[in-house]
Amino acid sequence: MNKAGLIYDVSDKPSFGKLLVFALQQVLAIMAATIAVPTIIGKPAYIPAALLGAGIGTIVYLLFTKFKSPVFLGSSFAFLSSLFTAVAYGYCGIILGSIFAGLVYVVIALVIHFVGTNWVSKLMPPVIIGPTVALIGLSLAVNAMGDMVKANASQINGGYNLVGLVCGLVAFFTIVICSTQKKFKMMKLIPFIIGIGAGYAVAAIFTAIGYLADADYLMIINFEPLIRNFVNADGSFVGFTAFLNYPEFALISGIKEIANGTFNIDGGAVAEIAIAFLPVAFVVFAEHIADHKNLSSIIGKDLIKDPGLKRTLLGDGVGSIAGTIFGICPNTTYGESVGCVAITKNASVYTILTAAIMCICLSFVSPIMALLRTIPSCVMGGVCLTLYGYIAVSGLKMFKDLDLNKNRNLFVVSAILIAGIGGLSIQIPYTMERAFSWVVSSTGIPSYVDSGFANVITVTPIATALILGIVTNLILSKIEKKQGDAEEESLVTAAADKSTCDACVEENVECEGCEKAE
Repeated sequence: MNKAGLIYDVSDKPSFGKLLVFALQQVLAIMAATIAVPTIIGKPAYIPAALLGAGIGTIVYLLFTKFKSPVFLGSSFAFLSSLFTAVAYGYCGIILGSIFAGLVYVVIALVIHFVGTNWVSKLMPPVIIGPTVALIGLSLAVNAMGDMVKANASQINGGYNLVGLVCGLVAFFTIVICSTQKKFKMMKLIPFIIGIGAGYAVAAIFTAIGYLADADYLMIINFEPLIRNFVNADGSFVGFTAFLNYPEFALISGIKEIANGTFNIDGGAVAEIAIAFLPVAFVVFAEHIADHKNLSSIIGKDLIKDPGLKRTLLGDGVGSIAGTIFGICPNTTYGESVGCVAITKNASVYTILTAAIMCICLSFVSPIMALLRTIPSCVMGGVCLTLYGYIAVSGLKMFKDLDLNKNRNLFVVSAILIAGIGGLSIQIPYTMERAFSWVVSSTGIPSYVDSGFANVITVTPIATALILGIVTNLILSKIEKKQGDAEEESLVTAAADKSTCDACVEENVECEGCEKAE
């Protein structure tokens, strides 16, 4: 182990066999979130493209950071609201939006190149970064725990599933035991693979019992994606694509739009897409710093200094553009990947590179894509319980040495945590057009309801909390500085008054510090 307690340091290279296993573990750690984004924006057929884009984006990032930062890039949730705007203009709109977002990173990197990074440290000290990192983990908790109590076969079971919770807990406790035991070194390095395997096996047993007993509640695994990979709805064999198929990514779909005459981007659309993506990119910049501060504390090396914030930003920005062009959505550094590095004590950048190559290869292998989609939500929820928990605790560790008895620190930390956990967001309308919809009441009477502004820029709760924390810290810093200056001036004045105290001289009273007293 090195000084940071890592089994594999950043530059260490495990043997080929172990490397494949470690890389698969990274892929499984980032899988659920990466494939969720295309599903949410209504593009589930582009799940293989999302993996392809994540792999290419990660390789671009590693090249820019000179293979010194061991973190994986995956589909960004921060740009979800922006993507909904871009989708209206087709795949060319998505590509254009990602270019706008990536250019923000490039511009900030150029600023850092000329003026340095001191302003970043002053703007976001540990009292800001610590609770923000903790908030990233805590904000994901609701999704993880929601997944933990449901099955993949949600169209059959629906709602809360106690059996699903059992499968999730099996995965969770298996990971915990593997990570903390000291007898078997390999188990400490691949706890997520073992945990997912254990949870899947238990879920498979329950599912088999459910099929035999015709009990929907026990059918935890939905094998439909795997079946449809080989068999069409009419029972015929799918053909060669059941084994190998290329992922249709945004660039191909964009070219088809232009060729088919469905390209619909004009000057107004460009402005709308820019307004939707640019502000969010500035906010994600702060999350970028938080992730790299957290990763730096884990590997025992300051990534903001080496390879440098300029390079990590360029890698993230250009990697996000590449990930969208050869995928479907902008990428960002993943907290799940950071958590995997921390828990397994494996920071080898070769593992990250192999995971990226593996994602690219897997995106073409249809059966593997289908099999991964059968992993139950409850099992992944058990995995995320450990990953998100570690992210939250890592943030808490960053400001554990701060004096929270000082109101300045207390208010900054509380503002970030409460605003973020409470879900405070900023919604800025950029057109005056309002959205209306027909809503049918319980009495059956329809009414025309004003749903608010149709086009808004939504700043996510994490970003809003971060902005609020920065503003609070700046205001309190200014007040503290002014009060400090005033107090210092008061002491100087008091000292001067004592040295010229006429009253004490006349009364022959000795005052402390008074030079005229006898």
